Order: sequence, then structure tokens, then C-alpha cells
Amino acid sequence: MPRRCRRVREAERSAASLPRPTSVRLRRLGQRDGEGKTARTVGCGTTTHGGLASKSVTVDLALAWPGLRVGGLEAQEAGMAALLVTGSSDGIGRQTARDLIDGGHRVVVHARNDRRADEARNAVPGVADVVVGDVGSIAGARAVARAAAPLGDYDAVIHNVGVGGAAERAVTDDGFERTFAVNVLAPYILTCLIPRPARLVYLTSGLESQGEAHLDDLQFERRPWNGMQAYSDSKFWDVVLAFAVARHWPGTLSNAVDPGWIRTRMGGPSATDDLPEGAETQVWLVTSDDPAATVTGRYLKRRQDLRANPAAYDLELQERFLETLSGMAGVALPHQ
Repeated sequence: MPRRCRRVREAERSAASLPRPTSVRLRRLGQRDGEGKTARTVGCGTTTHGGLASKSVTVDLALAWPGLRVGGLEAQEAGMAALLVTGSSDGIGRQTARDLIDGGHRVVVHARNDRRADEARNAVPGVADVVVGDVGSIAGARAVARAAAPLGDYDAVIHNVGVGGAAERAVTDDGFERTFAVNVLAPYILTCLIPRPARLVYLTSGLESQGEAHLDDLQFERRPWNGMQAYSDSKFWDVVLAFAVARHWPGTLSNAVDPGWIRTRMGGPSATDDLPEGAETQVWLVTSDDPAATVTGRYLKRRQDLRANPAAYDLELQERFLETLSGMAGVALPHQ
């Protein structure tokens, strides 16, 4: 039995012993119901106490029965989220994973190779597991999705993996320009192949405002190579992807986050912002029930809802982009 459903059955058995003719329906953390309310509990299914028919209600177990134990955990602990953070062996991704673990959540991290996986385990004690794989190729991204999927029924996935602008144009084994392959194609493939979570975050950059929508030349095959423009374009397309997923998956909160110019290996020593600032907004988005955090199809920085590159809101462009990615990756975004 899957880990989450087993936990739910244990909760149901515990709840059934309570002297209340109440039917309890458990929902997964972050999943919105028909009234737009967001659950803080986990699980699936319905149970009725004492065999008595009654109105079914959704409850937060931690609030209803503070002493209830679920799978050996106190009820308030049962709402812990299961999260996947890609590109989390260092920098913003590592800080994000550390902050989520410190918040009591179950976190799976991702590293490009075994050496970086060991670095992640040592730097972030308490990780639930590490997925290893280079998402710079289609086969690698697919392998990461296959490895990550059975490790958790994820409440949220944070697509943090990325590379900076390169001095020279480089291509992957699949023949795609590397910046685009890692920053855009990989998150798309993972989105398509990992079971749909309640929340998605795509890391972008303030440079998305300078991104250009060249659907006919995504790989800089005709344009003169410009590493910074290639990076800016990739971050623009990340916003387009976040917005498109938000439209196609209304039951999932999908947003793009600009972490700021952070002092990391990629950001460099001249960057203006400290590492914790670069992780704070995405941690808040995937764990908070604040109405400002339970939004979708938005572009945020420092918890502020900002206006993205105007082209990112073009619905026709979004659809054409999804079609292009589908053709490149050989996998289409699943329908709602």
C-alpha cells in the first residue's frame, strides 16, 4: 500500500474509535476543494464512525483531535508535506531543501551525479532521499522522473535546476542548445512525467523581462550567439511554462518565482542578496495556506505578485510553446 494511503487508513481507524457520528474525508496538503479552500491534511478516502450515516465533512485532524496519532505521529505532524526540489545539491536549491526540512517536511533532493549527491547528503542532514541524474539530456530527464516518482506522492515540486549563460554555444547529446535543454526542456519533461502535485514552482529570473519569444529559433541556430540572451530567453520560457501549466491544470497551483540576484556560484560574489532570501518565497508558496500563497499563474518575488514579461501572458504563444516542447521531448503535457 502506498505510504500516504497507509497513513490515511491508520488515521481512519483511529478516528473510527472516537465517539462521534462523523464522516471524515482527508485531503492532500495544498489540494483545493470545490469551494477553493486549501487542505492542511493528507490522504484519501472517507470513513464513518460507528456505522452511523452522517454528513461528510473535511477536517484538519490536528485541529479536530489534537491528541490523535497518525502512523506514530501526532496529528499536527501528519500534515507534513512531501516535496521534491530539483537542482538542490548547492546554492538556492540546497537552501530551499534545508529550509523545508527545518520546517518539518519530507524532502527529496536532486543532484547531477554521485559526487554532488554525497555533497547534498552531507550538507543537508535529514533529506528523505536523493535522486541522481543529469537532466541535460532527454533520456536523463526521463530517468530522473522515473527515479523520483516512487519516492513520494509529492505535495509540491520546485523546479530549481538550471545553468547560467555560457560564453560559447554548446549542444546536448540530443542536439539541443544546453541552456534551453537544462533550464526549460528538463522542467517540462519532469512536469509531464512526475505524478501531478498540488503545487508547482518554476524558478525564473528578473532577466526574464529581457527574454525574447523566438519560437522559430529557440536554439540560437540562426541568431548570433549571446549567452546572456540565451539565459534570459530560458527564464522567460520558464514563466510561460508556469502560466501554461496553471491554465491546463486548474487543480494545481503553478507559479514562477524570481529569487533575486543571490550570492551563489551562479550568481557570483557581486550579487546583492543573501542565500536565505533566494529560497524564502518558494518555501512559502509550497507550504503556506496564506491566501497570497494559494494563487496560480503568477510571477512572484519576495512574496510580491509582480507583472512578468508581457509576452508570457499570450495564450496563443503558450499553446504553441507547449506544442513545440512536446515535439522536442516526445511527451505531451497530460490533460486535466
